[in-house]
Amino acid sequence: MRDNKRELLNRLWKYEFEGEERAVDNHIKNLRRKLGKAGDYIKTVRGVGYRIDKAN
Repeated sequence: MRDNKRELLNRLWKYEFEGEERAVDNHIKNLRRKLGKAGDYIKTVRGVGYRIDKAN
């Protein structure tokens, strides 16, 4: 699964998100921290967004 930040925001909030795209970065950072070792599965794809990498 791979989404750019705008698509991810639209899917999460179910409408055209008017805030900053950096909000996603902060949520991902907090999610990784809370997930501990499992947070390593969330990979950043530069210039695109994020993906879940199960083959870690």
